[in-house]
Amino acid sequence: MKATIKEVAKKANVSPSTVSRVIADSPRISEETKTKVRKVMKELGYHPNAIARSLVNRSTNTIGVIMPKSAHLSLANPFFPEALRGISASANAHGFYVLLSIEEDEHEKHNGIENIVRAGMVDGMIMLYSKLEDKTFNMLRDCQFPFVLVGKPVKGNRVNYVDNDNVYAACEAASYLLEKGRKNIAMITGPLDLVVSLDRLAGYKSALEAHGIAYRGELIRSVEFSRENGYKAIESIFKDGIQPDGVLVTDDLLALGAMNAIKDAGLKIPEDIAMISFNNIPTAEFLTPSLSSVDIHPFDLGYEATELLFKSLGNKNALPQARIIPTQLIIRQSC
Repeated sequence: MKATIKEVAKKANVSPSTVSRVIADSPRISEETKTKVRKVMKELGYHPNAIARSLVNRSTNTIGVIMPKSAHLSLANPFFPEALRGISASANAHGFYVLLSIEEDEHEKHNGIENIVRAGMVDGMIMLYSKLEDKTFNMLRDCQFPFVLVGKPVKGNRVNYVDNDNVYAACEAASYLLEKGRKNIAMITGPLDLVVSLDRLAGYKSALEAHGIAYRGELIRSVEFSRENGYKAIESIFKDGIQPDGVLVTDDLLALGAMNAIKDAGLKIPEDIAMISFNNIPTAEFLTPSLSSVDIHPFDLGYEATELLFKSLGNKNALPQARIIPTQLIIRQSC
């Protein structure tokens, strides 16, 4: 037999209305009382009815997630399913549903998100990217709709966000290659309208400067995230007559293609070209050679972004916050 709200109230020694306010995460209830009531709810296996709760707190009990490109392209990259897993874990813990934007066209995506916001279909949004110029971001900011970025906002925008220190992470990875004696390090990065790509490029440049090596633009390739584009990026470098002895890749999908291109050129990893990548996908350790990669903890990025969103929903007057998720450089055979 299912527990009732009255049974929860009796065991927690509070009124049923207090239990309702805890369910609604009312700021009028102390954290001590919330903790006590939630503990009893868990002990009794009490799960509040989502529809009833939405009537109490005028909530949709739903958050939206905005992908950077089409869902088809985004979900092919292991980063996004893992970040979504973190978002879902947090949302589920709060009794919320997740609405995923799946439009294939950029214009359709923006219009779809705008319609969702105007119709009041979600309580808040998670944006799984940060671009230099993005009309969806501008719309959410200008109408003061609750949202959190996964990625650092463009300078001058004070909004809630969760990110890694991508400048530091790229600098650390490039420095490792330099300290191993690699002096001619190429870089394959994502589109340069993404803040994450710019930050990692800045970290690469910082490492070169710290080691007294001049930056060379011809060593840089900026492409969309895919295995095929990683292959083409290395091909392009070789066709230009450039022979790097190291390569920093900002995404493991790109790295998979880059590794194949290096092997197809008759070169060896790491003997001829050492490689470090980003994201530490599950298959990285099983490649031949195993791929050195920066673990950016996408689950934690998604989870903490959602927790920050719920915190801002509970306090509309709170100042914007930033949460930085530490990275870990994992060295394997590729360097």
